[in-house]
Amino acid sequence: MSEPSTSSPSPRRRSWLMTLPLVAFAALAALFWFRLGNSDPSRIPSALIGHPAPQTALPPLAGLTNSGVQVPGLDPAVFKGKVSVVNVWASWCVPCHDEAPLLTELGRDKRLQLIGINYKDAADNARRFLGRYGNPFGIVGVDDNGRASIEWGVYGVPETFIVGREGTIVYKMVGPVTPANIDTVLMVEIDKALKAGS
Repeated sequence: MSEPSTSSPSPRRRSWLMTLPLVAFAALAALFWFRLGNSDPSRIPSALIGHPAPQTALPPLAGLTNSGVQVPGLDPAVFKGKVSVVNVWASWCVPCHDEAPLLTELGRDKRLQLIGINYKDAADNARRFLGRYGNPFGIVGVDDNGRASIEWGVYGVPETFIVGREGTIVYKMVGPVTPANIDTVLMVEIDKALKAGS
């Protein structure tokens, strides 16, 4: 009586099976690169577009004054009736230093209000940062534990949001405001928000 033969895979088939995970990984990596890595990060969609701005109140940055008066923290009621540009920033964030002079200039535009959310920062460092570049913000809320930024859907600092007169988020920019995008992207979206509410 002959025993049943147990055949093992041939060496060629075994080597092909071993390379299959590597091929699958390479295909996925290529897909992610072409869909995400090769695109403009400022175009990452936000689930909050078209929804009310988060109703999270934030305390003021201690010791930050304007003409001897404490700069207020973030009260969500300020979003009603005025176009707002909300910038999430930190003194330890390198791109935040790059965008600061542009935000200082934008803060002179009296058609809108510029609001800062200071993200996980030391108060002394945040005040020094604003002292160095000039404080463009009429309101600075402190998000010391990052909870408010989660509610805003922040991927990482800096990020900038435009909130329309109705208190609804109408645009989100991921990454810094730059000379290349301030006029071609951010101001275009601000102008749309200003026209929408007039």
